[in-house]
Amino acid sequence: MDFLRPASWEEALAAKAEHPTAVPIAGGTDVMVEINFDHRRPEYLLDLNRIGELSAWETGQDTVRLGASVPYSAIMENLRAELPGLALASHTVASPQIRNRGGVGGNLGTASPAGDAHPALLAAGAEVEAASVRGTRMIPIDDFYTGVKRNALAEDELIRAVHIRKADGPQQYSKVGTRNAMVIAVCAFGLALHPRTRTVRTGIGSAAPTPVRATAAEEFLAAALEEGGFWDNGKIITPSVARQFAQLAAGACNPIDDVRGTAAYRRHAVGVMARRTLTWTWEQYRSTGRTLEGAA
Repeated sequence: MDFLRPASWEEALAAKAEHPTAVPIAGGTDVMVEINFDHRRPEYLLDLNRIGELSAWETGQDTVRLGASVPYSAIMENLRAELPGLALASHTVASPQIRNRGGVGGNLGTASPAGDAHPALLAAGAEVEAASVRGTRMIPIDDFYTGVKRNALAEDELIRAVHIRKADGPQQYSKVGTRNAMVIAVCAFGLALHPRTRTVRTGIGSAAPTPVRATAAEEFLAAALEEGGFWDNGKIITPSVARQFAQLAAGACNPIDDVRGTAAYRRHAVGVMARRTLTWTWEQYRSTGRTLEGAA
């Protein structure tokens, strides 16, 4: 195994172009596990730790540009207001040591359906900035996941950053695991309310071959909120709306039975999480969301 250690982003892209099979490593929280258990033996490792820009973020007027190697702990400490859903997801990642090393870019590169960041990124409507010696392109998060642990990156591309719109409404995240820490998700659910556009977005993890959105549930809830005047009157959402939203969210799953849980349990858990996160986000919207919307 050869170890490539570029000193700049340009050198990293050149190395990836010359060695397309090279596996990028920054935090190493996914890659090193596979190597240590001899599940993977790449010909080249491409170390990105000398490239400082990957660990930086920029907060613009409407979006946050999050470098691929920004650790989860930094998201939790510095971007809770701008990216509340992703900050909540970051809290559930493994241990403090891993949260200090792992980042969203690694989660995206691995593209495991159980990756903790994926539901929050889907709910927020993120875009992935992918680059190669040929240039840079933006990949909508909805198009990024192409199969089990597969993504839309070309063989010579690297993830440079993730662009995420700053929250204009409440966001929530929920995860089910066999314990409270150091655990792979049995399933996870993210929900974001977008009052400016009066839309809803969701994200489901570990309940299908790829991270997915519950689009039917989103469309139903957005219509129910609009037709009932809920965005304006801030009334409590009726139990029937919450129940139907939960059922549609569970219906978006395509899970399997494995050592962490059965398919039936995953569907049930996603429905429970959908109902609970809807309750949490709507209570937050009733108290603060309409003020946020009016000030936008």
